[in-house]
Amino acid sequence: MSTFIVGQLLRIFVGEGDTWHGRPLYAAIVQMLRHEGVAGASVFRGIEGFGGSLHEIHVAKIFQFRGDLPILIEVVDTEEKIAAVIPRIDEMVDEGTMTLERVEYHRLLPRREKREKTKSLTRA
Repeated sequence: MSTFIVGQLLRIFVGEGDTWHGRPLYAAIVQMLRHEGVAGASVFRGIEGFGGSLHEIHVAKIFQFRGDLPILIEVVDTEEKIAAVIPRIDEMVDEGTMTLERVEYHRLLPRREKREKTKSLTRA
């Protein structure tokens, strides 16, 4: 049976056009999370949404190459790791939303890593 770990899911909502030091904000956040050793993060591009100070509706349209569609970054890790990166994200995001919820997660590893982990546990 798989063992699940109690952790947190952090969701960060930003705009596609948001930047951090000249690069897309979502890419800068993912790079920072990786550098900080977070278990995992994924970026999703929305097809429609509204929010922020103007409450404008942003919609994906055919032949529109650049817009300000909603971007969602999901991050899963332990409560301690998430708590450590929130201040970094807070300083990077000018306008957006973060949500936090308790989750139970199980990391699926490549079979080779599972065998090595199992061998090290049986030797101990």
